[in-house]
Amino acid sequence: MVVSMTGYGRATGQVDSISMTVEMKSVNHRFLDIALKMPKQLIVYEDKMKKLINRFIRRGRVEVYINFEGDTFLDKSIQVDWDLVSEYIDSLNMMKKRYSLHDDVKLEHILSLKESIEIIEKPVINHSIESELLQILEEATRQLADMRKAEGNQLKLDLLNRLELMKKLTIELEELAPNVIEQYRERIEKRISEFMQGKVDEQRILTEVAIFAEKADISEEITRIHSHIQQFADTIQIDEPIGRKLDFLVQELNREVNTIGSKANDQLIAKNVVELKSIIEKVKEQVQNIE
Repeated sequence: MVVSMTGYGRATGQVDSISMTVEMKSVNHRFLDIALKMPKQLIVYEDKMKKLINRFIRRGRVEVYINFEGDTFLDKSIQVDWDLVSEYIDSLNMMKKRYSLHDDVKLEHILSLKESIEIIEKPVINHSIESELLQILEEATRQLADMRKAEGNQLKLDLLNRLELMKKLTIELEELAPNVIEQYRERIEKRISEFMQGKVDEQRILTEVAIFAEKADISEEITRIHSHIQQFADTIQIDEPIGRKLDFLVQELNREVNTIGSKANDQLIAKNVVELKSIIEKVKEQVQNIE
């Protein structure tokens, strides 16, 4: 099955009277990379959220944005550093005495010492909150996964069409290959005949043609191209992440076509090679986005 790594999902819901929105988007990536961007109160649920997403998404960079209104996920309390406050007041009184000051130590003086008072925020671990949060996240993840599958189906159709074009061009190469040897034989025979003033050295011609045929033989490359195309077609039917394998097959196809291009001594073969390389490049672009 072809699954795209590009998608979007969104879901909303209520969590203890708090309105929550989960938005997700994914793009291509070598591995599964989940980035959660959410209020720090929800960090306690991070592992469970990643495990949930991993049930639906197996490859790609997934960015998750969680927003809500309200702060009831926090238990807030005030913590006073009494030792610091006492030391501060003692120091102020010593200053008054040392410099004969008459101002009183007031509350505002103490409050100006920011380190003396701290607001402690502790996440509230509530199983009902956890359950609702994961339900909303699952809905958004399903939407993301469905969009990735829908786009993957379109990619599959496009790839199958391009594979058919590659098959056609490869068959044409296979048919053109013998003509290259025959054309070379005719050129060699003509040159030798001109050089020898009409006399033909058949043995020399056979030797020259045999050497050229060995260098220009593209039968092995064509066989491997047919094999890679078939493997590609089989792989896109597999129900698992296939992007890396397809990427490898594309590289192999490109290598074989480049080899044919370097051996080609024929205008029609060169033309087919250029068309094949163009198709392979487009296939490569599509494969980069497959899970």
